[in-house]
Amino acid sequence: MSVKQISVFMESRPGHMGRVLTAFEQAHINVRGFSASDTGDYGIVRFIVDKPEAALEVLQERGAAAKMTDILCVRLDDKPGELARVMSVFAACQINVIYSYSLISTYIALNVDDIAHAEALLANEPIVMVNQEELVFPILVEEDK
Repeated sequence: MSVKQISVFMESRPGHMGRVLTAFEQAHINVRGFSASDTGDYGIVRFIVDKPEAALEVLQERGAAAKMTDILCVRLDDKPGELARVMSVFAACQINVIYSYSLISTYIALNVDDIAHAEALLANEPIVMVNQEELVFPILVEEDK
């Protein structure tokens, strides 16, 4: 059982990913997960979407260098140690994980050139910033009280 991943080669410049996401939105394609890799001037953005064939078509119509591949997708329980458990199973089965990323989360991690400057720019925007304390597992917080 696998899912389809759309990989797009794109220039690492402001607005490039936004154009892809706008094209997906206009085609009623829902992004369920993504990963953007830093490789300098260019990068690869990987998407898991609800309509992969339509997404690939949208990108190809716009001349994007994109391809579709099959990847594994597993569901994790939201509890401490779950990611370690799953990776241990992969290791025990001698399966090498080349890369991974999470899907369908209301939290996304973004690395930018200047975090303090980005925080200042976003302070008055309709964006909810998350701090480290907000990522603490709720059960552990209750047990610590």
